Amino acid sequence: MFRLKSRRSFIASAGAGALFSSVSARAQDRPPVIPGFEKSPAAADASKDWRPVSDRRIRVGIAGYGVCKFGAAFSFQDHPNVEVVAVTDLFPDRCAELAKVCRCRKTYPSIEEMLQEDRIEAVFVATDAPSHADHCIQTLRKGKHVASAVPAVFGSLEDADRLWQAVKESGKKYMMFETSCFHQDLYAMRALYRAGHLGRIVYAEGEYYHYMEQPIPSFRDWRVGLPPQYYPTHSNAYYIGIHGGSFTEVSCMAMPSRIEHLKSENNRYRNSYGTETALFRTSEGGSARMCVSWDTPGHEGEMGRIRAQKGAVVGGFQGLDKNLPEMRKPSTLPPGVEPGGHGGSHGYLTHEFVNAILEDRTPLVNIAWALNMTVAGIVAHQSAVKGGELMKIPQYSL
Repeated sequence: MFRLKSRRSFIASAGAGALFSSVSARAQDRPPVIPGFEKSPAAADASKDWRPVSDRRIRVGIAGYGVCKFGAAFSFQDHPNVEVVAVTDLFPDRCAELAKVCRCRKTYPSIEEMLQEDRIEAVFVATDAPSHADHCIQTLRKGKHVASAVPAVFGSLEDADRLWQAVKESGKKYMMFETSCFHQDLYAMRALYRAGHLGRIVYAEGEYYHYMEQPIPSFRDWRVGLPPQYYPTHSNAYYIGIHGGSFTEVSCMAMPSRIEHLKSENNRYRNSYGTETALFRTSEGGSARMCVSWDTPGHEGEMGRIRAQKGAVVGGFQGLDKNLPEMRKPSTLPPGVEPGGHGGSHGYLTHEFVNAILEDRTPLVNIAWALNMTVAGIVAHQSAVKGGELMKIPQYSL
């Protein structure tokens, strides 16, 4: 029977994991890096075309500074249109470190207490994935804009509807920080599609491979035995983040894993799958294969390909049109804001969220995109449990 660890044992195991990683790193003379977290170097002209859209500074609160340290990883503290006015984490030492890194004096012991501060205009939720929906809903109900780490919701279709309603009722900006949307390859695919060089998308593939023979330490062990399609947005973005549409139905195949924490008796999810491969029907009538895997080593990361009626992007573009638009990410990052990890996406995500508030517009990875990426995975896992049964997927549109 799987048991949640107590807070004390969780801290002890996290410390032991950190010690093991430290010893291993010294032995190899290099720090351990979680796949996808490698920082991309900033191009020399990354800020060449940047022009401020406003001189206003948005007062931001940041929640969460766990193992991945996402609270400070997206450069809110470095953005010229942001003032980080408060931070919070349930662990006092992490909260103090987050405040130091973000150059912020005000700390709170919980997000609930931080949300009472009227000065805060927007919040970045970088807490544990099972809490994302609740923390975003609380933030919206306090009349504040919110950005969230992925996924938007965690295994719950009911939470998806609750979050959708909270965004609609609040009138505030919501954005999910889906990193694949600012990977260079996906950015290029979106530019080609929007410029009309692809036409209707016939087939898309997205993959997120992250080998986890031992899960990353996580609050209350939420990553232990995690069903792969509960964390689907890095792969599903390779259609939704290009086209903006959705998946309407799914059949998902999976097989039992050899890894111990991915055996049903060893995790709270009663999950036995380490790889789940979903075949989706798209909202424009095409198809997509989206795979998430924890138990296949080698060639890790977020990746995808696309085939359309006027061309394909498989490594590079090949198609009918030759007069192509600029497909590199724009040189519009503010000075001091680094592209960061996950394919150099971090800084671009923050800049998009900040500008959406300043310009009073819908952000790129808005609530409809976020839920369509996330909910499709929840239903895909349900399909896998039922042996690949074809299932309908709830739809969200602005």
